[in-house]
Amino acid sequence: MQAARWHGQHDIRVEETEETSVGATDVRVAVDTCGICGSDLHEYAAGPIFIPEGEPHAVSGEKAPITMGHEFSGVVSEIGADVEDLSEGDAVAINPILYCGECRQCRQGTYHLCDSGGFIGLSGGGGGFAENVVVSAEQAVPLGEDVPLEHGALVEPLSVGLHAVRRSGISAGDTVAVFGSGPIGLSVIQCARAAGARRIFVSEPRAARRDRAADSGADHLIDPTEVDAVGEILSSTDGGVDAAFEVAGIEATFNAALESTRPGGTVTVVSIWEETVNMPPNTVVLGERTLTGTLAYLGGPRSNEEYGMVIDMLADGTLDPDPLVTDRIELDDIVDEGFESLLDESSDQVKIFVKP
Repeated sequence: MQAARWHGQHDIRVEETEETSVGATDVRVAVDTCGICGSDLHEYAAGPIFIPEGEPHAVSGEKAPITMGHEFSGVVSEIGADVEDLSEGDAVAINPILYCGECRQCRQGTYHLCDSGGFIGLSGGGGGFAENVVVSAEQAVPLGEDVPLEHGALVEPLSVGLHAVRRSGISAGDTVAVFGSGPIGLSVIQCARAAGARRIFVSEPRAARRDRAADSGADHLIDPTEVDAVGEILSSTDGGVDAAFEVAGIEATFNAALESTRPGGTVTVVSIWEETVNMPPNTVVLGERTLTGTLAYLGGPRSNEEYGMVIDMLADGTLDPDPLVTDRIELDDIVDEGFESLLDESSDQVKIFVKP
């Protein structure tokens, strides 16, 4: 089968690979849609970050080259002998989290923080930029009848946004600032609105992404290349928002998120970083601000896990997938029309779907 595989920085190749056999507790999924994520772009431009290059990954047992793609949906096409909860033809979204099941975090139920953790499509174990993939049956989460199959590829990024909002502890009536309105920023905006945020400020230099932020529920759009985003937020909120989200991954937005939050407020860092940053600790200390990080989500189908919540919220219309998606391309075009397009700062692209 054809698959897009990471060989190194700026070196992703669409090539022929062997199909994996289906084990007793596995399913094969015919991939319908896989989104290109910001994490994929980091790996392409500056990796390896999650991708194991020297030693094989502790859980997947694989190292580069690996098949990429961790935001994907598809249809179950083959089931293992011991699988009881899924059937051929079921539409599913894939929870890509890999975990050991033995460390302290796994034993406590926070498997997304596993000491040896990783992600299908970044750490081995197959990936969604392929015609099909074999995964453990527990990682194939049913979409139900009310969520279109293509929208299943957005369950993963929307779950990142939902987990970040839940980590922030925002309450109904709070004011919120979001720095960066790429796919995850848009996910945060929608989930913050669903959580009851009263006013949402968005700082984003690209006009097309600001427009999509408005479509996702943002109230105040700021172009940080034209105005002082921090000053604008402080003057409009009597001293700062209750909660800020850093979703751009650069030093300027990290510090702007801190400075735009009121004393006693919370800053949630969602980005994956390529470099370290300099920050003034007294901004945290003297204002008793809380600085927290967030990684991934809980990926199960139950109502207390973000994947299950997001599927329910897509089904009832609480979350709107349309503002996130800007293009659909074929697997053979993944580099030029996918990765390179998204890295082009003059591009209007936000989320590109790959259709293997």
